[in-house]
Amino acid sequence: MIKSYRGLLPDAGQDTIPLHTNDGKTGYKVVKLQIIDNIPGNAPGAVDPEFVCKIYKVKQTAVDGVIDFNDGTLLGAAYYQGGNISTETPTSTIIFDNEIFNQDIYVTMNEGAGGATTCNYYIELEQVKLTEDQALIAIVKNLRNEQ
Repeated sequence: MIKSYRGLLPDAGQDTIPLHTNDGKTGYKVVKLQIIDNIPGNAPGAVDPEFVCKIYKVKQTAVDGVIDFNDGTLLGAAYYQGGNISTETPTSTIIFDNEIFNQDIYVTMNEGAGGATTCNYYIELEQVKLTEDQALIAIVKNLRNEQ
């Protein structure tokens, strides 16, 4: 089963997507991540917006635009650069891990030098049934990440 989540985040914003269960036997993996400016084509006089959206396994204490795939808590990242409506096409780059997790995830948004201050995100997660051993492994990984 595929579950979808969407939201609108301001610059340096963070959303929690509650996924935890009492037994931990329901796992998820990211199958789609998309972001788009909330004012496509930009407002008149605005500069091209740039956004970095990231999905984490742990709540972030600070939201930034740095993408570091050495970070074991990072599940995915998307970069979006809007274009001037008359001369440029918006571009985006999306990369996500196929890791299975069974706890809440956190979506962050950071705006670079741009005109708009909020950005939409859309995430699709594939729901996976976990065995007791797989659930325990996922929980232990999550505990390690929180330290």
